[in-house]
Amino acid sequence: MPHSVNTPAEIRVEEWLAGASRAAPVDAEIAMLAEVLHAVVHAGASVSFFAPFSIDDARAFWTDRVLPQVRAGQRRVVVARLDERDEHGECGERIVGTVQLELEMPPNQQHRAAVAKLLVHPAARRRGIGKALMIALEEIARSEGRTLLTLDTVSGSSAEMLYRSLDFITAGVIPRYARGALTPEMEGTTIMYKELTPLEGQP
Repeated sequence: MPHSVNTPAEIRVEEWLAGASRAAPVDAEIAMLAEVLHAVVHAGASVSFFAPFSIDDARAFWTDRVLPQVRAGQRRVVVARLDERDEHGECGERIVGTVQLELEMPPNQQHRAAVAKLLVHPAARRRGIGKALMIALEEIARSEGRTLLTLDTVSGSSAEMLYRSLDFITAGVIPRYARGALTPEMEGTTIMYKELTPLEGQP
């Protein structure tokens, strides 16, 4: 069942480097995305990295790994932009959230895509941004003909609760899957999936 979400008027969700977003200066965009990733890791989120985690490392993740895959059509990225004013009163936009759809799958799994790196800057949370990002991502997955989404997330996390609210189903739990972002304590991960209704006219 499709979900809807009301986000504040100053929040805009769109696909990164697609449509009007394609004209945005890539270096500036990557700097903002790196800031989100850096802040999320240092707030304790387990998203493949752990502190100390430098802003240069965060920038390298986007520049060296994500950007080439986006340009190759192997990965699609959704961003949430916040309209705000700087100290001089000038209006501008800042990326405060993002999520990725991994499309490169084995030949026998072309109906599937993986959700990765749902990130919302700690200063921008509790505005419905995570939910809005996921809803936009599902529409992109449908447009790609994908009817199954899979993901993993830290067991018991707020992200797991969000995915449940969006009708993701738990397939299983793996204990001691990865170390925490701020401590060496090992955390379990929950494997989840969601079946999508194909767009009209798709098989």
